[in-house]
Formats: sequence, structure tokens, C-alpha cells
Amino acid sequence: MISALTIPLPLASTAAELRSGQRDLLSYINDTCDRIDELEPHIQALLPESERRARLLAEATSLQQRFPDPEQRPPLYGVLLGVKDIFRADGFPTQAGSQLPAELFAGPEASCVSKLRDSGALVLGKTVSTEFASDEPGPTRNPHHLAHTPGGSSSGSAAAVASGFCSLALGTQTMGSVIRPAAFCGVVGFKPTYGRIATDGLIFYSPSVDTIGLFTQDVAGMATVAPLLCADWQPVSAPTRSPVLAVPEGPYLSQTEPEALANFWRQVSQLEKGGYTVRRVPAFGTIESIKEQSRHLTSAEMALGHAHWFATYASLYRPRTVEKIRGGQQISLEQLTRARAGREALRNELEGLLQQANADLWICPAAIGPAPEGLTSTGATVMNLPWSYAGLPALSLPAGRAANSLPLGLQLVAPTMADEQLLAWASLMAETLKPA
Repeated sequence: MISALTIPLPLASTAAELRSGQRDLLSYINDTCDRIDELEPHIQALLPESERRARLLAEATSLQQRFPDPEQRPPLYGVLLGVKDIFRADGFPTQAGSQLPAELFAGPEASCVSKLRDSGALVLGKTVSTEFASDEPGPTRNPHHLAHTPGGSSSGSAAAVASGFCSLALGTQTMGSVIRPAAFCGVVGFKPTYGRIATDGLIFYSPSVDTIGLFTQDVAGMATVAPLLCADWQPVSAPTRSPVLAVPEGPYLSQTEPEALANFWRQVSQLEKGGYTVRRVPAFGTIESIKEQSRHLTSAEMALGHAHWFATYASLYRPRTVEKIRGGQQISLEQLTRARAGREALRNELEGLLQQANADLWICPAAIGPAPEGLTSTGATVMNLPWSYAGLPALSLPAGRAANSLPLGLQLVAPTMADEQLLAWASLMAETLKPA
């Protein structure tokens, strides 16, 4: 009988216990490695590493020697970090979920990884990504039900956090690759404003849209780590009022499956009973055009970014990635230019609608439903795509379960550069939505 595939491992309390010494660092490493040894063959969230335990124990011992005084320990002292396999990280090969030679992607470590290491985090290892963060899935399974996808493209990062292998993981979002897997795996996912976290050391899918995101089990943990990575972070005081919420009614919302939509309206009702003002705002009347513009942008930029590699190694790419690149090659410069310009127009439209409604945040389902059965797809991106295309900050909160017991998520979206306020309000909303 295997252990429970998910366990509580909130970042904020785990980091505090490790810093204070209340949780012994070496015991924590050994316990985690024991858990990985037992469960990873079933979940497959991590890239294989033969001497993971020995490496982590050596790094943890070195960290202890550097910071013997708990008062001097950095904020993420001893916290285990999962790194999606499209980031360069010193000591680990990068293959971006592909079969291409790892040396093609060698280079300096991503600065976001370096900053988290400098803050005391220990790299647990690379987490599974879909091929080049696109549509071809890896082997990772959803720890809530192994027959279902964990979502993608940040599949391994979401599953590793949900499984308690690490309390923090890095991911990326081009369309829905942080928010959707967070929802499917029942954890918190945060995609900041486009460009707020430096993207050096990243194997790009679409540079105009790619945004580095984070996974934790708790909003408090997310609020701990976001200031370490997001440029020009400005601390905000605890909210003195609840945010006014806007629901984007219309064709966008109608994409949601009936069960998930019913759950969403239950969450809305719970928020209203908790004192929140919720306004229905017609939006996304041109959702099909928005999806087309996003596809033009991302596939064209993928084709451009892979031009050299694809010319030499086309036979090593998997079919759906080949299809994406070949489709991107057919996008004209005029179409690409129009798609890039559309991002700002959509952002201005969404922020204008929010202002007209005197609202603070958009709220909507984080995915069209719970994680689909099977591992051949990572699920639909349509509930995340327009917000990603516009570059707005978004966060997924665990919010109920489907009839099959799989998690559902609530997506919160804020105006550009309102990341600080988004996290502060998300903390309030998480308390309101907490099951009785």
C-alpha cells in the first residue's frame, strides 16, 4: 500500500520551521527523499537523478555551516525547489522535455534560479515539462488521480508541489501553463505581470508572452517568494477592505463545462455571503478572434525561435510540436505584427472594463473543468489564454472539487503591475473560500 499521494507542505510554515530549527534540515531532506523514492515511480514529476539524496544532504550540510545562527538565515533556508526543465540550472542538464541534445541548451543559470538559491533554497531537481512547453505531454500523472493529467506545460512542477516533494516550484505560462496545472493539482499558481520576472536562462516558447510563474500550496508562501523575484516589488499593507470582483460574462465564460461553471457560481455565492461585491461585466465578445491572435503569435514565435534547431533536428521533435512549428512558419509577418499589437489593445480593453465597473479583480474558473482523464493531453487553455495574451497577472486558488473528487480552481486576474495587491487580496479570498 503506497502512502497518500498528496500531503500538506505549505511554503510559509515549512520555511519558518527550517529557519528556526524547529524542523531539522537533514531529517527533512531524508524524509523527502524517502517519499520521492516511494511515490515518484507512480507520479513521475521529476527528471531522474541517481544521487539526488547524497547531493541534497551535502548541499544542506554546507548551508548549515554557512548559517549556523537562525537569526541570520535567509528567507528560503533549506526550502526544496523544483525547476521546470526549460530553465537552465547549474549542475543539471536542460532538455526542455525534448529528445534534442542537452548541449544545445547549455548556458548561464537562469537568474530566477540563482536568486532563489541565494535566498537559501535547495534545488530538488528538474521537473517534467511538456516538449518545449508546448502540447506534447511528458509522463507526469496527477497525484489526486493517477489516471488523469496534471495539466501542462508545467506538469512536473504542479505535481511535485501537490505531492509534497517540494514546497516551491518554478514554471512558465504562455497560455495556461501555470494556472491550469495549479487548478488540476489543487495548489496555488501565480503568473505575475508579463516581464515582471526576468526570463534570462529560459528556453523560450513565445518571447512576447512567456512569463515565469510559481507554485506553492499556500498564498502566504507565494507572498513570501514573489518579492524575491518580481522586479520593483512594493510591499502593501494588509487590505482594509474586500476587493470588488468582476465576472466576465459572455462567450468566454460559456466555454466552461457545466459542472465547473456550477462550482464557480457556488464560489461566487460564497464570496457574496462573505461580504464581497460581485459585478457581472459583459466581456470577450471577440473571444474567437483573441484565441486566433494568440495562436498566430505563439506558433510564429516558436517557429522563429526553433528555426536553427529544427533545420538540423526535425526528426527528434514530436508530432504535435512539429505541427506547431510548421504552422508557425506559415504565419505572415503582417499576421505576426497584428498579433503582437493585439496584446496591448486587449489589455487596455480589459483594464478599461474593470475601471468602468469600479471593480478591482476579475474572477473566473481556472480551467474549463477538472483534469481530464488520460495523459495524451494536458487539457484546454482557453480559460487562461486571453489573460496571458494580455500580459495580466493571474493567480489560481484551490476552490472545491468535482464529483470525481478532482480539484477545481478559481482564477483571479488583476490589472498590470497590481501583483502586490493581487496577492494581498488572494489571501483574504482564500480564507473566505476555505471549507467550513
